[in-house]
Amino acid sequence: MRPLTDPDPGSGPDPGPDPTASRPDALADLVAGRPAPPEADFGGPALERRSISEQVAGRILGMIKSGNLRPGDKLPTEAQMTVALGISRPPLREALKALTIMGVLESRQGGRYTVTDLSPSRLVAPFNVMLSVAHYDLHEHFESRSIVDVALVRFCTQRASAEMRQRIMKLAVDGRSFHRDPVAFRLLDSEFHQALNTGARNGMLSAMAQGLYDVGLDVRRVASAMAGVIETSVRQHVEVAEAIVARDEDAAAAAIWRHLAHVRDSTIQSMAQMPHP
Repeated sequence: MRPLTDPDPGSGPDPGPDPTASRPDALADLVAGRPAPPEADFGGPALERRSISEQVAGRILGMIKSGNLRPGDKLPTEAQMTVALGISRPPLREALKALTIMGVLESRQGGRYTVTDLSPSRLVAPFNVMLSVAHYDLHEHFESRSIVDVALVRFCTQRASAEMRQRIMKLAVDGRSFHRDPVAFRLLDSEFHQALNTGARNGMLSAMAQGLYDVGLDVRRVASAMAGVIETSVRQHVEVAEAIVARDEDAAAAAIWRHLAHVRDSTIQSMAQMPHP
């Protein structure tokens, strides 16, 4: 594997493999100079200088998805990884922090990171990295949401239990009490969309939808305080819920599409009102 390129190539010589490791892993093999099987590579060419931390996180996730890193595996020390990857500590630490926030890694005493369980929601967690990407494209974001959420609403209409349909309807109607309380409405909104995802009974799509929902939340907090935004969202929630209860798949899909268009448009308006650096 070719080393990563970084203006500050680390802070010291190779300290060698950590003798406390429970068993060798792919990164430790690289550091120690041991031959590794082809699949132990991070999965791509040397990383570009732009967004080094994001690319490091992506490579570690790639190793996890391929099975090279498994639940309970310990990553090498930070010093070892900077040598193996040819980068400085700041972008490495940023990547490790992001993966820890996602729940993919956890930090143990002594500074070693361990791979956690690999649930679908964690394996699609790279969506959360988008929160820190400067080149956020709102139209691509909502284009993606429309594809995923419309599919989930169709599945929900087909598969949701009677109890889940009742919960979806109750959450939609309860929103009428929060027209003047943006904080409470945002909580209810999250529960409503999660109920749609749960009713669809597709864990991977639901995890993708949650990741897309989480992108841009700071901007949508501003949008929810704009006049009329909550009232429109609540009305549209009720339309979605009524179609699901009636088992009208096409009507439910059309209603959620209208709702996402409203969320997109109100987000655009709120972004225009936000101060620019």
